[in-house]
Amino acid sequence: MTQLTEIRFNEQHILLHHNLVKSGILPEKANELGRNITIQGDTVIEGAVYANKLDIQTGPFEVKGAVFTQLELYIASQATGDIAFKKSVASADAVVSRAAGCNLLFYSDINAKSVTLSNAFVAGSIYADEVVLENCVVIGGVFANNSTELSNCMIGTFSCQSVRIDQQLFLLLPSAFSTERISLIPGTKLFNLSLADLGALYAGTEPARNSGKIEMNAETDETTTTLTDDSMQKTIRSYSVAGKVLAADLLDTDKFQNHFLLSAASLSSQLLQNYHLKADDSARSVTLTFPKLKEFFFKILAGQIEISEIDGSFNIGDLTKNFIKS
Repeated sequence: MTQLTEIRFNEQHILLHHNLVKSGILPEKANELGRNITIQGDTVIEGAVYANKLDIQTGPFEVKGAVFTQLELYIASQATGDIAFKKSVASADAVVSRAAGCNLLFYSDINAKSVTLSNAFVAGSIYADEVVLENCVVIGGVFANNSTELSNCMIGTFSCQSVRIDQQLFLLLPSAFSTERISLIPGTKLFNLSLADLGALYAGTEPARNSGKIEMNAETDETTTTLTDDSMQKTIRSYSVAGKVLAADLLDTDKFQNHFLLSAASLSSQLLQNYHLKADDSARSVTLTFPKLKEFFFKILAGQIEISEIDGSFNIGDLTKNFIKS
């Protein structure tokens, strides 16, 4: 990034290019509530942002405080460079990015009426009425009141009214939920990574025995539960590998360090230091940094890091011995 110029302003429309804003951009008068902000690259905002519309034409761009827009947070399709939001992002209407050429990072949660993202890494969760994700990684969950469309994505979990899935979907947690039966485009694959040895894969060492991805079947892995009270009845569908995870837990999955890895990714903006993952029994350790974690999960999504399917066979005698020892 080039040398930035500090700026002060009180205009109704703010245009930022090669600027460093050492404070937030917040309205001080009623007539500033409708203020639009346009970003043309090489810009850092060190505080929080409130705008009627935040239009990001290209990166690099970084905002270190929380962001709220009354109308829309929009990233142009031709945007390039790093675009990073270090705190929560919210909109009364929409958060939209279809840019394929930028490195889009959300370090925390997104909350809006509708969220449409392509090629984005979200360390937190997404809360919206409608969600459309393409080639995205969400470490937390996708929680939509209405519809969700997922195309070639990796997410922690989902809880939605209706879900449409295309190409492939990786789940990081054992279970996900929907009200309506999920819709799969023919040829779509569902995988669960809760028993994959992500710690070893991140460190580049040999994964543990009896670890790997689990291919899910939307029909056989579905459990339907009906909740009723005096006034209403609601059906919840659960898509889960929890039973397999419970059996494998007796095989000491703590050494996978998956929870540690996911926590480091989701809490990165709040940590005061970098943490280290112990790769094996030797003294060697690997540093957990946000850029490396983002690159790691996208390599899994792209197939550059291959995870073998788990061997589902196990010996009951071995499980009993481990249970008695514990």
